[in-house]
Order: sequence, then structure tokens, then C-alpha cells
Amino acid sequence: MRISVLLIFLGLLGSCASLKRSAIVREIDILEQDFHHHAGFYLYDPESGKVLIDKNGDRYFTPASNTKIFTLFATLNILGDSLPGLYYQERADSLIFWGTGDPSLLYEYLPAGNVLDFLTNSEKRLFYSSSNFAELSFGPGWSWDDYNYTYSVERTPLPMYGNLFVLRKEDNTPYLKIDQPYFKSHVWLGDSTTGETVIEREVGSNKTVYSPSRDGSDFEHQIPFRYHDQVVASLLSDTIKKPVKVIHQPLPEQWSTVMSIPTDSALKEMMQESDNFIAEQLLLMCGGVVTDTLNIDKAIDHVQMQMMTGIPDRPVWVDGSGLSRYNLFTPRAVVWLWELLLKKYGKERLYPLLAAGGQSGTIRHYYKADPPYIYGKTGTLSNNHILSGYLITKSGKTLIFSFMNNNYTTESYPVKKRMEKILWEIREKY
Repeated sequence: MRISVLLIFLGLLGSCASLKRSAIVREIDILEQDFHHHAGFYLYDPESGKVLIDKNGDRYFTPASNTKIFTLFATLNILGDSLPGLYYQERADSLIFWGTGDPSLLYEYLPAGNVLDFLTNSEKRLFYSSSNFAELSFGPGWSWDDYNYTYSVERTPLPMYGNLFVLRKEDNTPYLKIDQPYFKSHVWLGDSTTGETVIEREVGSNKTVYSPSRDGSDFEHQIPFRYHDQVVASLLSDTIKKPVKVIHQPLPEQWSTVMSIPTDSALKEMMQESDNFIAEQLLLMCGGVVTDTLNIDKAIDHVQMQMMTGIPDRPVWVDGSGLSRYNLFTPRAVVWLWELLLKKYGKERLYPLLAAGGQSGTIRHYYKADPPYIYGKTGTLSNNHILSGYLITKSGKTLIFSFMNNNYTTESYPVKKRMEKILWEIREKY
């Protein structure tokens, strides 16, 4: 009799789990039908090792900024606790230095590192070489006409100011202010006024045309600059008030390193605010550490061959930020990586780096609860929105999920709200 009761109880438990799964899958099916797009969802319990829900988990999707999860993994494994800020070698009265790709130099969203003080305090003649940089300014699959937008700055060996310069004007004054004086000679006044302020940089140079608005209203505008060795040398000279000359000098067999900022400070900004510039530079730095050459392909090859041999679906991974539509990941591969990160670094290290529902980062206005029940990373390109990470249920379980939506034709907001509803139900039921 007791055995029969036990079997009935276990059967009821199994039925409840099946009902929960089918209800969630049905909602995702309806989501797909309503928005005429492709959805993938993978929900995994790392404690039991069981897949709870699998909807197109082995299908490839454009991940957008979920690519930064892979950059996070590479950075944690390769760069250590502090970022290298500069490579250098002293020779007689000269100091030759090479960039490491470090994004922090004079970038307003990161703490100040040691590079500027090091160069300012040196009494030697300064020479800059970019010979260790072997990368294109833009990644494969990037949209070429995004060059004028801050989310698509160039990848460079020695970034400064986030590879941006800033134009600003106060209300009811005719004068422009430029935060980086070097670029004053590159800004031209347009032929006519317009309904609103228009600022556009030429594709192949730093010539920037400013067409003021008719009402003369104030503004602050950031413009990505076109990299050249001499641009960096001139910016540095203006900043430290001493000459910096450009040479072509190969990176020697032995060099010294100026360390920069804590790695986690860069990772936090990258993961919470989805900073593309930081992501590209960090992966570039990983290439520099594993091969002595600042190259993203070399970093990706190293990580995939040495650190991701067990991944269930080999990703198509081409950049650090996810700007490229060539990137292709499956939901279950993303979940696999989140589990690996959790096992290796623990929630105490990971959670503070991630966007938290209702509190921080790109999901501060979504997934609200106290305490947060979602820690993760979004990914958004036009017609695509993704969220993945850790989901803490009402019962206290930590689940890992990946929710991918590709090729809807509406705005992202209604898709996000439906995702929010589905994930809330999982929080409540599991």
C-alpha cells in the first residue's frame, strides 16, 4: 500500500513538472506566432544536471551582445586580476612603448590607471610604436556606415578617451568647445543652419562638419575618431605636455609592463552597460597576451581550442562585442558557458559584474524583484533581442537560461515584456 502511494506521489510530481514545461513552451510558441520570428529557449538546473526546458536549444541564433559572455570568459582566463596598460623598453635616453589595447586611458567610464603618470614622470625621450597591432579597425560583419556612432568606435592598439572626441555648446552661445584640443583643426562649420544640430565625420578622416540648429540650443556630442599613430602621439603630447614621436619598432623579446586597472572594473562596465568599445579592446588584449600580437582572431582561436573543448555546439565567433551579425551561438552553448563560469568563479565574483533585474545595467527597468531574480547579459541588434544568465526561483533554486529572439519586425519593447512575463512565471513555479 505504501509503495503504491509513493508511486502515485512520484507520478504526480512528474506530471506537475511536465505541465510546467508544456505551459512555458506553449507561451514561447505563441510568442513566435505573434511576432513571426524565431525563438530559442534553454533552461537548465545545474544542481541536478537536468535540462528543464529545451525549445530550439541546438539551433543557431544571432547573439548580439551575448557575445560579450564569451569575451568575459576569455578575459577572466587570460588577463588575470589587473590589465596590462603599456609595454615598454628603456634604451639609453629613450623610452619606447607599445600599446596593449587597454581601454582605460582617459576613458570616463573606467578608473584612471597608471599609464599617464608613468609617461608624465619619465625623464626619457618618448617613442610610440604600434608594430604589435595586427587588426582591422572594424570587425567582420560590422555595418560600415555605423562609423559615426559611439557604439562602433575603432579598435586600436593604444586607445585614448574611449577613441572618441567631444563637441559641446552651451545654450545661447555661438561657440563650440572641444574637450580634446587636438581636434579643433578638424572641425568645420557647415554651409547652412538646419532644424536640428547635425555633426558628421567623414568616413576616411577626422574632418568633422558641424551644421548648427536654428534655435542655437546647447548640446554635447561624442564623435568616434579615425585612428592613426600620429593622432595618438599628438593626443598624448597635448595631455602630458611633452613630445611623443612615432617610430616603427618591433616588440622585443623582453619588455617591461606598466599595469593599469583592476580587470573587474572593465568587465563590470562591459557586462552591465554593454560597452562595445571595452569588449573589443579586452579581446584584443587577450590576443596580445597569448601571442604577443594584438589580434582578435588569435584570441578566439586560443580560447576555443584550449578552453572550450567540451562546448556542445561550436560557436561561430568573430568579434568581442557582438556587433557582427556573423556571430552565431546556440542557446545550449551559452548555458554551457554560464555553467562553466559559475563553477570556476562562483556567484560572489560573477553577480557583481552582471546586469541585475530591476537594479543595474541594461535590465534595470525590467525583471524587477527584491532581491533580484535575474543576473545576466542582454543582447540587442535591430530585429534581435537576447537575454541569458542566472534565474533565482522563489524556492531558492539557481537555474541557468538562454532566451534568444531573432528576426521580429516590431520594436524590441513588446518582445521584452513577453520575455519578462515568461521568466517571471518560471521564477514563481520552479
